Amino acid sequence: MINIASVSLAQPLETIADELGRSFSEYGFAVVRDHGIPQALIDEAEAVSKAFFALPAEVKRAYKIEGGGGARGYTPFGTEKAKDAEIFDLKEFWHVGRDLPEGHPLAEFMAPNVWPTEVEGFRETMSALFSAFEVAGGRVLEAIALHLGRPRDFFAGSVENGNSVMRLLHYPPLAEGAPEGAIRAAAHEDINTITLLLGAEEAGLELLAKNGEWLPIPAAEGALVINVGDMLQRQTNGRLRSTTHRVVNPRGDAARRARYSMPFFLHFRPDFLIEPLPECVDPADANPPLPAITAHDYLMQRLREINLA
Repeated sequence: MINIASVSLAQPLETIADELGRSFSEYGFAVVRDHGIPQALIDEAEAVSKAFFALPAEVKRAYKIEGGGGARGYTPFGTEKAKDAEIFDLKEFWHVGRDLPEGHPLAEFMAPNVWPTEVEGFRETMSALFSAFEVAGGRVLEAIALHLGRPRDFFAGSVENGNSVMRLLHYPPLAEGAPEGAIRAAAHEDINTITLLLGAEEAGLELLAKNGEWLPIPAAEGALVINVGDMLQRQTNGRLRSTTHRVVNPRGDAARRARYSMPFFLHFRPDFLIEPLPECVDPADANPPLPAITAHDYLMQRLREINLA
């Protein structure tokens, strides 16, 4: 039986930090309730997202930014594939990122957002959700810092003006003639620091346990599923795991329903140097820690591997 932490962020962080840390070390995942993102905002964002994906294909494709690596705007169905996968994932998505003022030192790393004019309230709703995700993510990082024995604001500087991205995902109903072996999201790990996922209550999200077994991730409606990304795994020298996960095709009636979800990929700032924390390095370990690398260089290296750069 899977023993993923399910905690309330309304509690004092000191009381949940080690439970989260245990879950991230064992599974790379945890479930968080009372995360502070208003349900009314979540409902509005879902409605706006559905309205966009219901637009004609040619209208959506007008928001695909060539050469942008999918960092902003629309990425059509059948574009992204997992690292080392042969078949593209059965999904389309929209990316919202951070807006930085012109002349900001990090502006070169973050393209301006584009906004669909066909959907009323899209920009306002998604901007508000991006900000709410960021606050919730900051609180989770505070708990992780406490688990690592660091001050609770340890991560604050490294993620300030980070290259975070909010993804609006649409997995259409499974069509007749879908490619043999294709699934909604093939097995992969996330690149970023931590991911916060809304919309995981629909069946299909699974993680790969240490024993090689695929396990479903249970989530109550409205809860956030949090997972460790490769950047945090690298910084903690593997103490916190970036776990392989996937979204499998549903069976029965669920296969004829679309699936929508909204992950927020919280990133370090592009110029942050990812290097292993001393407390996570064992001098007796036969495998030396990975060398330091900036968050931007690491991101670009990984995007090339998944066909987005």
